[in-house]
Parts: sequence; C-alpha cells; structure tokens
Amino acid sequence: MRDEPFEITTEILLRAYTLGIFPMSESRDQHEIFWVDPKRRGILPIERFHISRSLRRKILKNPFRITFDKAFTQVISGCADRQETWINTKIASLYEGLFDQGHAHSIEVWNDDRLVGGVYGVAIGAAFFGESMFSRETDASKIALAYLTYRLWKDGFTLFDTQFITGHLLSLGAEEISKSDYHKRLDAAVIRHALFRANAPLPSPYEITQPRTQTS
Repeated sequence: MRDEPFEITTEILLRAYTLGIFPMSESRDQHEIFWVDPKRRGILPIERFHISRSLRRKILKNPFRITFDKAFTQVISGCADRQETWINTKIASLYEGLFDQGHAHSIEVWNDDRLVGGVYGVAIGAAFFGESMFSRETDASKIALAYLTYRLWKDGFTLFDTQFITGHLLSLGAEEISKSDYHKRLDAAVIRHALFRANAPLPSPYEITQPRTQTS
C-alpha cells in the first residue's frame, strides 16, 4: 500500500498495529510513508529464544551494560544510521511520540558509556512489535534480543512480531508464518493484558541463558 492520504498520528499508528500493518519509507530523505502488510510474517517465539553455545559464553562474560528505555531516541538514530534505511524523520518522530505515551520501548547495549547496540518496538496488550535493531560491536544486537525476550516472557507477552525474517533472526529461533496464522495470534495477543516493566530488576547473565520452561 503506497498511499498516505492523511496525516499519520500516533493514534492511527497504534490502530494500524492492531490490524497487522506498519509504516515504512523508501529512504531517510523520502518524505512519503506507506503501509506494509506482508503475506508472510516473521515472529520470534519468546519462550523458545535460541541461544547458541558461543552466544551463551558471550552473555556469561557480561561484556556489556544493559538498560531499558534510557536512550530511545539514540536507539532509533542507531537503527537509521546505515546506508539504506526506511526510517525517515516523520517515522522517527512518530515512534518518539509513542515512547512519550508509554507505548514504545527500547533496550540499550552499552560498552562503558558508548551505545553499541539496541532494539526498539511497540507494545500493545501482550504483543510486542519489534521495529528495528542495530549493532556496532559483535553480538550486541543478539544480546539485546536475549534480554528483551526474557523481559517479554517474564511480563506475560505472547507475541513478538519481527515483521520479516532474516538470517540473523533465524539463528535466534525466529519463524515465518502465514498471514492468517499471524492474525489469529495477533488478535489473541492484543486483547490480553501485559505490562512492559522497563524498570524491573535486570536479570543476571545466568538467568538469561537458562531454558524458559516456567512462567513467572
């Protein structure tokens, strides 16, 4: 869908997510925004997030400092800081608005005081819609997703929408499902109650790497 017949607001954006669509732009410098409704959808099973042996060793070494909702704008900037990006100024502004309203969240990965990775997305009910991620050091985005999925699992989320599938996500256990299957999961998730606790105590690296076989 390529038309933007009216000004998009944060309220319209939230409604769009509940309908299974999300906005993109052709590039950083392109003002036009279009809606995307993929025929196949990527999801990351929260309770079956795959941590390889090498990633487990990296997490247990605890090389980075992890925070939630401490540098949302910086995370969006990091995600857009690449040669080709769909994040233009309007899209960044919309998600910053959702963050101010408590609907959007970020996870930050720090090496001392330098932001080296992160993920941001939108939470509605028990659904989390992952928007974008970036990594400036090896495994930074993977570690961000490990901590994020653990937080979502503990907080009762049931759907982690990754929009599309990449090799990076496949290595972490992501799956591609049909549009009809996705909408069934989406409809069930958005009416459930889950609270993203950005200020909850951070789990230890050992907790992050353990199998998620029990609910909180």
